[in-house]
Formats: sequence, C-alpha cells, structure tokens
Amino acid sequence: MKKPSTELASSSRIQFKESNEDCSSIPSEDEEEIENELADVTFEELQKARSNGSHLVFQKPKEEKMSRRANKNRPMEASSKKPVPTFRDIVQAPKKVARDPRFESLCGTLDTEGFRKRYNFLFENELPAEKEALHKKLKKCKDPKIINEVEERISWIDKQLKSDTTKRADADILAKHKKKEREAAKQGKRPFYMKKSEIREQRLIEKYKELKASGKLEKFIEKKRRKNAAKDHKFMPYRRPGE
Repeated sequence: MKKPSTELASSSRIQFKESNEDCSSIPSEDEEEIENELADVTFEELQKARSNGSHLVFQKPKEEKMSRRANKNRPMEASSKKPVPTFRDIVQAPKKVARDPRFESLCGTLDTEGFRKRYNFLFENELPAEKEALHKKLKKCKDPKIINEVEERISWIDKQLKSDTTKRADADILAKHKKKEREAAKQGKRPFYMKKSEIREQRLIEKYKELKASGKLEKFIEKKRRKNAAKDHKFMPYRRPGE
C-alpha cells in the first residue's frame, strides 16, 4: 500500500519541476512586454479579472508585419496560414476585343448597290439551279429524313429569292425618288425623304399595275383571299358536340 503514495509524490515532484522549468524558460524580453501591457490595463479591469477567477489580461492585437523580400532577386514569401484563392491570374494574357463590322468605322461603310452587283450571280444563277437539282432529288429519294432536309433547303432558297426581289424593287423605287428630289432641289425646293412604309406602299402599287397589265390580277386576289381565310380559320372556335 505504500508504493502508490511514493509514485504520487514522485509524479507531483516531477510536475513541479516542469512548471519551474517552464517559468524559468520565459525570456526577459517577453517579461518586459507583459509588464508594458499590464501597465496600460486599468485597475478596474484587473479587479474584474480577479473576481471572475480568470486572471486573464487581454493583449493588444499585434500589428501585421509587412512581408518583405530578403533580396530583390528572391520571390515574396507568403504566409501558409492564409488560404490560397482558387482562381489566380498568374499570367495576365491580353483580352480579346470582339469587333462588330456593322458599327466600326475602321471597317468602312457598306455599299449595298456594289454588294448586290458583285453577288448578283447567286440569286440569278446559283440558287435557281440548286432549287431545280433539289426538286429532282426529291422525286427520286424515299428516305423521310433526307426528304425533310431537302424540303427545308428548298423553302430557304424560296425565302432568299423572295427577299432579293423585294429588296431590288425597294432599291429601284428609292433610286427613282432620289433622282426626282435632286432635280427639285436644284430648283430650290426642300427635299422629301421617303419612309419605309411609303416605299412599301409604292411597291404594292407598282405590283398592282403589273398584275393588271398582265391580266393576273383576279387570280392573285383570289389566292390572297384563300390564304387570309385559312389564317382566320385557325382562330375560329370548333363546334360543340351537343350543338
């Protein structure tokens, strides 16, 4: 029964010796810093700390040391405590600036008449020839997937040809109007600029005159009437089964 008492005594002595060694290991510079910090603390704060039993003295936050390089040829030392960001711009590459030629003065201005003259062969020769070849292919083909693709291509060609004819008609009307207004301006009159709606109206008038001269006006009006009736039929309500 005497053995455990001796062990406890020896353990307590060892702890006491370690605590003394820890106290003696504190350098004198740290003691001076603690004394300086305690000098700034008020008596009231010390009394509160003692009453709570904590005996804690709040140290002032130390100023962050500026990270400097030991040598100008060495890299900057970063702290391992700070987390590294996920995205870092290691090499700043030059940004690609996208330019739209429609709104850039460097690209010049678009000459619509010159563009139409240069690429006139597409609308007069290439697209009509492609349309005929697609019609021949459509007659021979039996695969529904290929038939669908060919029909979509033919509809696209029709739209392109139709838009080209309307643009040409609008350009001719505008050119005639500009020529007329130049002659009027020479006489001292104020120029009149046509709107898009007025150009469209003038185009329809000229088309009406052409159809009337060729004798196709009634056929055109009947086709237009059926097309409008089909559009109106979509919005008509269906009959109820009880009626």
